[in-house]
Amino acid sequence: MTSVPTTIIQPRSGSLLRSIQELWEFRELIWVLAIRNIKVRYRQAVLGVAWAGIQPFATMVVFTLFFGKLAGLETKTGSIPYPIFSFAALVPWFFFNTAMALSANSLVEAQAIITKVFFPRIILLIVPILSGLVDLVISLGILVGMMLWFGLIPTLSFLSVFPLIVLTFVTIFSFGLWTSALNAHYRDLRYIVPFALQTAMFLSPIVYPTNLIKDQALKTVYSINPLVGIIEGFRWAILPSTTFPAEPLLIACITVGVCLIGGLVFFRRMERTFVDVI
Repeated sequence: MTSVPTTIIQPRSGSLLRSIQELWEFRELIWVLAIRNIKVRYRQAVLGVAWAGIQPFATMVVFTLFFGKLAGLETKTGSIPYPIFSFAALVPWFFFNTAMALSANSLVEAQAIITKVFFPRIILLIVPILSGLVDLVISLGILVGMMLWFGLIPTLSFLSVFPLIVLTFVTIFSFGLWTSALNAHYRDLRYIVPFALQTAMFLSPIVYPTNLIKDQALKTVYSINPLVGIIEGFRWAILPSTTFPAEPLLIACITVGVCLIGGLVFFRRMERTFVDVI
């Protein structure tokens, strides 16, 4: 009786540096999957990619009416119009929120591929973040249009948006390493992530300025949330009357760095069992 050959799918052994090298080797696959992700997200949608701008703009309108007008927070933003103040924060927030939700479920949703062929699983975390950059660019375009409408002219500091986008990208990737690996083993996480993201929105200075927090020690603890530094950084880059958030950005970089290193080690160890549990 002829024996049936058995194929064992498992990650290659090697260091974390080897994982980075694999990403470069599979760069064409990353690009193809990212383009596919963008097409699938807006397929059969009447407005298509316009939703990428409609969602943050509609949220800004709601925030302006309820938090700006009714709660009186528009008096706390100084000379900055509240619509610009809130929309400048919603640009990185929607990028983070959308890409984070997709990254957390990326391994589970790719079950059919993971169980049939080997490729660096970490690719599946990068794809939704790359596709989210399209939404980010559209939102930035709307923000520039709003600034011109309110008579605000972008300065050279606007170029600082690009390194802040990189920091946001790394932040999503770092958190995605943990959430995607845990979600592959514990499906309860799919219910926890949306709640955590909703909570993170109110723990980030989107609808209110950080100067409302007077206690310096509390503000330092508050800045452990990397979105604080990122959002304040976006406001500084876009709005000329704001001050550079040196401490929140430094704390954000430290937090993300620790999360990234730990996440890479954790993901690498858990990767060997993905095929068995997904």
